[in-house]
Amino acid sequence: MTTHVLDQAVALQSTGAHQYSGATSPAYGNMVGPFGGVTAATVMQSVMQHPERLGEPIALTVNYAAALADGAFTVTAHPVRTNRSTQHWVMEITQPDANGAPATVLTATAVTAVRRETWSVDDEPMPAVPAPAAVPRMTLDSPVAWVKRYAMHPITGALPTVWEGQGDSSLIQMWVRDEPQRSLDFTSLCALADVFYPRIWLRRAKPVPTGTVSMTVYFHAGSAEHTATGSGWLLAQARGQAFRNGFFDQTAQLWNEAGVLLATTHQIVYYKE
Repeated sequence: MTTHVLDQAVALQSTGAHQYSGATSPAYGNMVGPFGGVTAATVMQSVMQHPERLGEPIALTVNYAAALADGAFTVTAHPVRTNRSTQHWVMEITQPDANGAPATVLTATAVTAVRRETWSVDDEPMPAVPAPAAVPRMTLDSPVAWVKRYAMHPITGALPTVWEGQGDSSLIQMWVRDEPQRSLDFTSLCALADVFYPRIWLRRAKPVPTGTVSMTVYFHAGSAEHTATGSGWLLAQARGQAFRNGFFDQTAQLWNEAGVLLATTHQIVYYKE
């Protein structure tokens, strides 16, 4: 079987204890460096394939210290504390600077845990929306490669076609899945959590320069729910809550077609005037 393009992009080779080598993929190229979601998925992958991992991810925070340059990089992933049910991780991506010395471009933390059967409920219900087949696919004439890696069917909040400051809401709802289709797992879900274009573009209807500074993903479902989801559609919803003094936030949710809340995510994003 041919390896999926996402798996190629996040592939890591062990180079020693807690250390891996990887390389950026042109398939997920962004305006500067790779798509931030695939970079986050890469550090998630370093935890998933680590031989000392306990349980499954429940949280990941990624801090984008600098733009990841196209080419090779090094990932370190350390389990810094292991308890009976939880394990705490610290990760980093480095690339050589102008003098060849390792320079930090990304820092991250994660928590994995052994999930046990308890009383459970989703207190954030999936909105009532049209089925994926009833919503046209978004077509983008964009030089950015990563948007071609996802099928997106926006229900509300599609990318503006007129940029005249007429925006009045930052809410987007869309059906989305990997393109080509791929069975869901923690790595792909991590990347999907960053699939939204900048909220300020919709709220303000002006294409100002932006860059994610920090992103956190909370995983509310495990491998069993991912298997049940398969390669099906996810309903992805995002909105901003405050835009002020050069930074705005984004809060988002991702449900599968059965209405199971798989993940929630939060970002703080820089914008330039």
